[in-house]
Amino acid sequence: MATPLASIPFPRRSFLKSAATAALLGGATSSRLAAASSSSPLPSELDRILTAPVLTLDFVKSPVTIASMELLRNGRTFLVRTRSTDGAEVITVPNPASMAKAYPIFTDYIAPVFVGKEARTLETLLWDVYRHSSNYKLQGLAFWVGVAAAEMGVLELLGQVSRRPLADFFGGSKRRDIPVYYASGNRGNTPEAEIEVLQKLVDGSGVRALKFRLGGRMSRNADSLPGRTEALIPLVRQTFGSAMTLYADANSSYDSTEGIRIGRIMEEHRYGFYEEPCEFDDLWGTKAVADALTIPVAGGEQEYSLHRWQWMIANRGVDIVQPDLHYGGGMIRATKVARMAAAAGMSVVPHMSGGGLGYVDVVQFASFTPNIGPFMEFKGNTTLPVTCATSSLKCEKGSVRCPAGIGCGVTLDPHFVRQAKVVVRS
Repeated sequence: MATPLASIPFPRRSFLKSAATAALLGGATSSRLAAASSSSPLPSELDRILTAPVLTLDFVKSPVTIASMELLRNGRTFLVRTRSTDGAEVITVPNPASMAKAYPIFTDYIAPVFVGKEARTLETLLWDVYRHSSNYKLQGLAFWVGVAAAEMGVLELLGQVSRRPLADFFGGSKRRDIPVYYASGNRGNTPEAEIEVLQKLVDGSGVRALKFRLGGRMSRNADSLPGRTEALIPLVRQTFGSAMTLYADANSSYDSTEGIRIGRIMEEHRYGFYEEPCEFDDLWGTKAVADALTIPVAGGEQEYSLHRWQWMIANRGVDIVQPDLHYGGGMIRATKVARMAAAAGMSVVPHMSGGGLGYVDVVQFASFTPNIGPFMEFKGNTTLPVTCATSSLKCEKGSVRCPAGIGCGVTLDPHFVRQAKVVVRS
């Protein structure tokens, strides 16, 4: 029987820290937290996870050759159309904002590597596309967002030809109803104005967790408004009470000293996690904050290096890993991160890229990942014309039901797809 999400803990660095934070983590008990391993995994175990296959493919009996992979555009929406030589065709949705900036990398350096290849070799193709024509020199979000777009197209194609849901390729679904938290994207409004925003977000949703933003975003300790953070942290707790799990995201606002000071205020008011306190690539500063606090520190949304993920997990640079399913190169790479975290007794709460079908990707990932956290980020429903026979795709009583069915289980309006034009470099 699948383990309920709410019973999966966010383990801390020691028994005392685990017990102190047990009440913050959406229902995890102190005994379960205390039982979680706080020791680092052996380097050899993390090496094994990085090189081990992720996908289950034994039910895809025949070769699936990729005939074409095209980028389409309808207004601000990008689509990827992937076809097989046997006539199968799927439409998937990449990250819209990132693709708008980096689409030439996808069309010129990524998609051509997949054409003519066997879809069942997808994991090998992820390495091949990295090496191809020195693509590794493009290392960064702009490259890996495109790889994620290609990967998701190939996974959907495999799902279509095998008539299997996405979760089956990752060991099978473990849960359908995914508890979510609403996240506010505001920064710079007054504490009182932000309270009104948060109340409107959660009103009638049944959510039991929410997140808001602190600091000034990559601001080197400057707040977005003087005193906003120090006033907002206690005010949100006072407004929503002890039953609401609260998270806050600093978006790289602080150095380690200031990050620790703000974290102490969050500890005082019993917050569930503290996201990205230091500049995202300051792994050592982030680790210093995590070492100093009892509140779990989360991070990694902008991380695309599996080797740096390995360092962060082996050295407990964060307590909760947050790979982005688009920024980091797709679900296969995010699953490797989750499996390394599991070996260290850590939980995973993927970052949700805004726009497109990012929230569907997140609930799919949560459906098959064993060490998933208690709540997933939800930024509201897509404006894309999609249908789903197995889910409303809405937050109902605090949860979003993961679509079942073939592939990701959602279908874009064919008329919308027909209106999209192939993106061609001039």
